Order: sequence, then C-alpha cells, then structure tokens
Amino acid sequence: MLTNLLKNASQNLTDTLRDAFLHDDTHTALVIYDLNSPLSVLLTEAYRMALPHAIFINFHESDKDEIMSQIEALKSADLVALIQSTNFRLSAFRIRIELFKKKIKVIEHPHLARMPKDDEVKLYVDALAYDKAYYHHTGHTLKEMLAVASGAVLHCGDEKLVYQDGFEAPKINIGDYTEMKNTGGQFPLGEVFTEVKEFKNLNGKTKIMAFGDVNYRVNIPPQPITVTIENSQLVKTENTTAEFEAVLNLIREEEGVVWVRELGLGLNRAFAKDRFVSDMGTYERMCGIHLSLGAKHGIYVKEGMKRNSGKFHIDVMLDTTSFSIDDSVVFKDEKWLL
Repeated sequence: MLTNLLKNASQNLTDTLRDAFLHDDTHTALVIYDLNSPLSVLLTEAYRMALPHAIFINFHESDKDEIMSQIEALKSADLVALIQSTNFRLSAFRIRIELFKKKIKVIEHPHLARMPKDDEVKLYVDALAYDKAYYHHTGHTLKEMLAVASGAVLHCGDEKLVYQDGFEAPKINIGDYTEMKNTGGQFPLGEVFTEVKEFKNLNGKTKIMAFGDVNYRVNIPPQPITVTIENSQLVKTENTTAEFEAVLNLIREEEGVVWVRELGLGLNRAFAKDRFVSDMGTYERMCGIHLSLGAKHGIYVKEGMKRNSGKFHIDVMLDTTSFSIDDSVVFKDEKWLL
C-alpha cells in the first residue's frame, strides 16, 4: 500500500507538471536521480508515479557518456528533473545552464541530503504543493506593487528597516514562466525578489530569526539577532552568536564590508518560523521576508560591481511583524494580506 507521504509527493508533482510546466506525453521527460538520501529515494518514486513514461537514469550508476547521450537527444520543450542528494556535476558541463540553452524545461531538487529527518522530508513534500491561484495572484500583485513603489517599511517588533526611492525590477519564482527566457529552476517554488535601486537608500534596524551558516545550513539562534544597516551595509549586531559572527567575518575577509542586497518575499506556506528544514536554499522560500548578506547577486548590477563579482550571498530570515509597500500593509501575522 502506498504511503500517504508518497501519494502527496506524487500528487504535488503531478499538479506542478500540469499547471506550471504544461507538460504532457507529447514531450519526452528525463529524470536524473540518485538514491543517497531519504528525500531522493522518495522523490524518485514519486516521479515514477507522476511521469510513468519518463526515462530514468541513476546518476551514480550510469556512464557520463550515457547521460550526455540522453541529454543530447532531447528537443525543445522536453523536460528534465534533477533529483540530487548533493549537486550533480558532469565536469565542465553545467547541467541546468546547458539544458536551458536547448530550451529544455528543468525542475531541480538539489542538496536533499541536508534534510534527512522525517519531519523535514514531510515539510519538503508539503512545500511542493502547487496552488496556482495563490502563487499567481500573490506573486504578480507583489511584483506589480514593487515595480512602481517609492519605498517600503519592514517592522520587526520595535525595530524598523526603511527602503526609499524605489526598487530594482522585481523578479518572480512562482511557476509562471510565460514571460521568462527559461522554464524551471530550483524547487520548491515561492518567491518575489528585488533590491533597493541605490545602496544609500536602505537604512534602519531589523531582527534575524534564522540564517545560513558557513555550511549553508539553517541556524536558528536562541533569540533573534538585531542588526543595524546603514547605506545597505550591516554595521552592528546585538544579541549575536558566535556562529553568526563567523559568517560575518568570512564575508568581511573576502569583501571588506557586509553588503545587504536582496529583499526576498517568500510565499511558500509550508515553511514558517516553527516549520523549517536544514537547507537554507530550500527554507528561504518561507512565507515571510528574507535578505541576503554579501556582495554577490546574479540578477542586479550595481555601479562598481560586476555581475556575480562578490563571493557571498547568504540568506537571512527576518522575525517580521509587518511589511508595508508605500502605505499598504501587505504582510502581517505571518501571512500575505493580498
């Protein structure tokens, strides 16, 4: 008898394949997987149910030439799912980038071995649920508001972080690829992101309730860490921890200062302050607000910084009380008010 967890995973993937990727049996599906973690085992079986006609290749039991042959046989609008306990490498061949060049749709599940516990596996499966109406409405509404906004204010208790004079063009990761060059990316879904147009226009204080440590794993301090931000630089910490200071020191050693860049609006309702997984790349989709520390950002180019010129992009989750775009409160009580 199928477990409820496997049924849920299969249904969530089926919904995503239909509603986000518009995939059907007229196109080839290729699933490249490993069996080195509880999540990779579960997802591989769930994909077998959701894609009964797909080609399945075990990455660690297949010759590189065999994998490349299968990839090269794909045509535009075919689909590839990558189920990775770590992160697949084929020497200099960057799988997702090369697939996108061929107009292949890509679903990427990386670093699954970082989430081995039963409760993390269940949360990950829940996070794969695709509520198209919610994601499209909330994601597009926030994108449209940010695109014309003059500013925003983020409250964490008594602390206030102020954004002024507009934002860079906001981007969405909600399973709507109609206006995008590429179809797909890293899962789970659920994010709108931007950053302030000029670094001088981000100032104030905020509270960090979780952060990615030096190993990109989620670290939750005993109490939120208060940080002071001046001209988009983190200049002071209060109630800090040794683990958080280690992250800041690592960034400073390489980049001199700690830049605060991305403003991320997480939409995934499976994740919350008390519902988290160990992989920060997954948890950053949490329903709430996150920022990035470090100069690196692959989307936005600032004066004096080349694209991806920095080394670090460390996500930090905020203990958000409310978030307002211009005069509209859009987030409060851990949910979006749209």
